[in-house]
Amino acid sequence: MSQELIPHLFRTEFRKITAVLCKHFGIEHLSVAEDIAGETFLSALETWPYKGIPENPVAWLYVVAKNKAKNQLHHQEIFSRKVAVQLTDSSGGADPDAVDLSEQNITDSQLQMLFAICHPSIPAAAQIGLALRILCGFGIEEIANAFLTNKETINKRLFRAREDLRVAKIPIEFPAPSEINKRLDAVLTTLYLLFSEGYYSESQDAVLREDLCAEAMRLTYQLIECEQTHLPQVDALYSLMCFHASRFPARKNSQGEIILYQDQDATLWDYGLISKGAFHLKEASRGSKLSRYHLEAGIAFWHTSRADTAEKWENILQLYNQLLQLEYSPIAALNRTYALSKARGKQEALDEAEKLKLTDNHYYFTLLGELYMGIDQRKAKENFQQAISLAKTKGDKHTLSKKLDALR
Repeated sequence: MSQELIPHLFRTEFRKITAVLCKHFGIEHLSVAEDIAGETFLSALETWPYKGIPENPVAWLYVVAKNKAKNQLHHQEIFSRKVAVQLTDSSGGADPDAVDLSEQNITDSQLQMLFAICHPSIPAAAQIGLALRILCGFGIEEIANAFLTNKETINKRLFRAREDLRVAKIPIEFPAPSEINKRLDAVLTTLYLLFSEGYYSESQDAVLREDLCAEAMRLTYQLIECEQTHLPQVDALYSLMCFHASRFPARKNSQGEIILYQDQDATLWDYGLISKGAFHLKEASRGSKLSRYHLEAGIAFWHTSRADTAEKWENILQLYNQLLQLEYSPIAALNRTYALSKARGKQEALDEAEKLKLTDNHYYFTLLGELYMGIDQRKAKENFQQAISLAKTKGDKHTLSKKLDALR
């Protein structure tokens, strides 16, 4: 039983213990906070299989974490007398008995930690990596998989980011009201990218990482629950995530292969999440500022309609036009072209698509293959073949190969 419970608690409680201890000791001692949290779970692994699972496992972990913080502070080399003095000076008294693991402080600490991680001095990739590690409880290997790189690279990236935080002594606190909007942009970008890492997973063994998406949604909802950060763009981002997540059950087949939107079984969609997304999209309309998240949530909303009408695709097309004017991206331009084909026909879309010249992107050639189907079968095959050669995952290659086989 403990073999199943401990990994689950690690996922849910490691981040809480780390965030609270880091807030208590100061950002410059982030590594120490992570070590204490890790050793707490090691104690559980060593104790629970022999003495049994405690009546309240979470409370047990919190007590052990507090005791380990005290032991570290008073007895181990990493908390030598000099460091202890620094901690007392920098945190206003690093008394481990004062470590506050109440629910409210845990929530506040995680959100404040998120703002610290997303400080402008930290590179974007490192921000996501630190968020995955500290606030989502992901292991180094999991983070490496999410970034399609190796553990050594991730360790170096996280080490540099921790050093940047240590040197800069970024305070773990909410920014001043005048700074919230400015800093919130980086936080929302990190959460958006975290969700995207899961939604468009490029790991070799998964086309969809629902765990990454769930963590992004959890952290975004915490922003909604916090008065200082409950702003329209946060509701818009959460709405976008709800709409996308609603189609997860229909997005993979039993073999774990991706099912394209037009082939999905809409009866499998989660209409509870769709309703939640619609609620938060309405909440997002209370502001006067239009963000990319408002527009993308609007596009995702129209995709939750099963109707395949010209009106639906014309609305999606117009939202993409606004999005590209607000913030251009090649992928958004590519997606706009698909909407154009549905709203006004393949030929007009082909003319637009070939102007994009995204020749290093397999989605580009996939779209061209789709658009040429029924117009020029030879060109459709050529584009699908090119897409297969550029695709990064086995799942993508397999899906494209099936399309090519159907043409043959």
